[in-house]
Amino acid sequence: MTKRVVAVLAVIWTIAGVNSTAQQTWTGVISDSLCNSSHARMAQIVIPPLDDPACVLACVDGGGKFVFMDGEKPLQIANQDFAELKKHQGVKVMLTGTLKGDTITVSKIELAPAQ
Repeated sequence: MTKRVVAVLAVIWTIAGVNSTAQQTWTGVISDSLCNSSHARMAQIVIPPLDDPACVLACVDGGGKFVFMDGEKPLQIANQDFAELKKHQGVKVMLTGTLKGDTITVSKIELAPAQ
């Protein structure tokens, strides 16, 4: 009986593990690790002020990393070389990928529909 319970729990645990790495889609903004959700401070320092997309690229070029903001806490992006990151930064997007911990491996990015 105990072996059956252990076997059933092992199967459930395995299935749960498979689902946690499944593709998911989030809506948010691609930003940078230096500014995260607000580019206001940088806009006060840089003259002329940069808009959000230009600020993201400047911060990444200056040593920051791309991050995904779907709230206040940034989610790290594992594949920093994903080409679409530089095409959709600073605007609302739908990002598809796999989440492990607080890091997303991006597989697709497209503009979010206008509301």
